[in-house]
Amino acid sequence: MENKQAKRRIVLVPVPAQGHVTPFMQLGQALSSKGFSITVAQGQFNCVSPPQGFPGFQFVTIPESLPESELKRLGMVEFAIKHNKTNEASFKNCIAQLLLQHGNDISCIIYDESMYSCEAAAREFNIPSVIFTTTSATNHASRCVFSKLNAERFFSDIEGALNHSLMAYHPELKEKVVENLYPLRYKHLLPSGLGPLEPLLELRREVVNKRTASAFIINTSSCLESSSLSWLQQELRIPVYSLGPLHITALASSSLLKQDRSCLEWLNKQKPRSVIYISLGSMAHMETKEVLEMAWGLSNSNQPFLWVTPNGDDGIELFSEELSKMVSERGYIVKWAPQTEVLAHPAVGGFWSHCGWNSTLESIAEGVPMICRPFHGEQKFNAMYIESVWSVGIQLEGEVERGQVERAVKRLIVDEEGACMRERALVLKEKVKASVRAGGSSYNALDELVKYLKTG
Repeated sequence: MENKQAKRRIVLVPVPAQGHVTPFMQLGQALSSKGFSITVAQGQFNCVSPPQGFPGFQFVTIPESLPESELKRLGMVEFAIKHNKTNEASFKNCIAQLLLQHGNDISCIIYDESMYSCEAAAREFNIPSVIFTTTSATNHASRCVFSKLNAERFFSDIEGALNHSLMAYHPELKEKVVENLYPLRYKHLLPSGLGPLEPLLELRREVVNKRTASAFIINTSSCLESSSLSWLQQELRIPVYSLGPLHITALASSSLLKQDRSCLEWLNKQKPRSVIYISLGSMAHMETKEVLEMAWGLSNSNQPFLWVTPNGDDGIELFSEELSKMVSERGYIVKWAPQTEVLAHPAVGGFWSHCGWNSTLESIAEGVPMICRPFHGEQKFNAMYIESVWSVGIQLEGEVERGQVERAVKRLIVDEEGACMRERALVLKEKVKASVRAGGSSYNALDELVKYLKTG
């Protein structure tokens, strides 16, 4: 890496989805504060708007050869695979143009683990590359374990595997703890809720292949996932930098959706720690029956609630007159909320979440206990940690039913059990906030990363 000292530009390549873009922009702000110039290479859909809070950032567009409409037809997993195959040449052209524009001044390409085709451009132009996973360390460790099991033993009969549970082949592993990754068990490794198994296996094999990447960044803190981070450091055999929670030090929002700030005025009128905040992520879709049962349960709990419904009304338009009246009396509904501000508000006493990693970190950083309703994949690992490792939440399992919803809200907001969870959550809050302050583990990891990028 000749003349590395003079190269000060970092190219960031996020997946074009809210849960991935947000931590990438937070990482960009952290690196910008250390003196790097930031270029964000993004696709043509779900673009971050340059003027909003990112002065000095350069935004470039990678021409898409795969239309956004294909996402619905192919599904998330097959779209990701095809997107990588069709995007490689476009990204190489993009980097070639940036090298001409900036006089060869690119220190590193940091790409989302799901944008693995970017590594080919880094290799061709002899630019160091670093992988950034926007999920938890535990989730990435689980992918590594699963890909090894698949290669060595589990899916030699892929047709059979597509139609049967992994545990039908190896029931003896069902309750076995994955070595050095307690409480992760082998049964947790089986993918669920992400469509056909074969393309998912292909995607996971690609994601865990670090190729020529020289380092690995994770938006987490050692106080949250020390065992998983240690496992990954040994497994990956390249430096692993845990820099999170990145949102704590971020100065600007990178929301792809318009935030309805009127909900903050509504929260100002509520009693301290009385409100249950409900947000199931930007991509969640619920059946009408489940929405109705949630609404009845929330209303019957007699607790005020703030409910985010990003995909439109999601069945809310089908509320009966009686239910609509109850919801309007006790609740407030918006399409999207300024989540970090909501969670920091003194009126919020609990968070009903899908347990995406960003939401999990944001809730922990404000000391807010959680009701966990994960849908698939890493969300289930996060929910398991929230309930069983950190003990700051409860899981809702099985079919959503109004009585179950009412009990869960009361357990979290009203009962002594919820008060104990809140105390533990506040302890965890202090630990993660300490990690990003001077001398903390994440603060030090960022300094180490910067030194590596400047001199590595």
